Amino acid sequence: MRIELATGDITIERVDAVVNAANSSLLGGGGVDGAIHRRGGPAILEECRALRAGHYGRGLAVGKAVATTAGRLPARWVIHTVGPVFSAEEDRSPLLRACYTASLAVAGGLGARTIAFPLISSGVYRWPKEDAIAQALTVLRDHGGSTVELARLVLFDAPTREIAERALTV
Repeated sequence: MRIELATGDITIERVDAVVNAANSSLLGGGGVDGAIHRRGGPAILEECRALRAGHYGRGLAVGKAVATTAGRLPARWVIHTVGPVFSAEEDRSPLLRACYTASLAVAGGLGARTIAFPLISSGVYRWPKEDAIAQALTVLRDHGGSTVELARLVLFDAPTREIAERALTV
């Protein structure tokens, strides 16, 4: 799998699947989640509500992933995953890595060849950016046989991208 870095707005990425750093309700929120729902339009929320009415009545668990339409986004699908909240007292990094692993598995099941990820849990969930990047790259470098050919990590700003560029060359 080829790994690329990008800076900016994940909602304009032209890939098969865009990963949403969702909250467990799947019903929209702030940050990446809110941006994806706003730009993608009501079709995404409609499918999320259907998921909540079915198998995900209690919401989506941390580290799991599920797909919906991408609505008006240039992608075909949105893969929703719920990242863990950072804790200095408890190592939750396996849950963070599980978000990337589960998203790749869902993408492979859909037949997606290209995928764009935000830096999961690094916003309101307060995961330190350096470690969030390390966790993401650990999974993307060892993609576990995924059929995805290109994974793009879309970073919010230039300083975060600089951290990722250094980590990618290690």
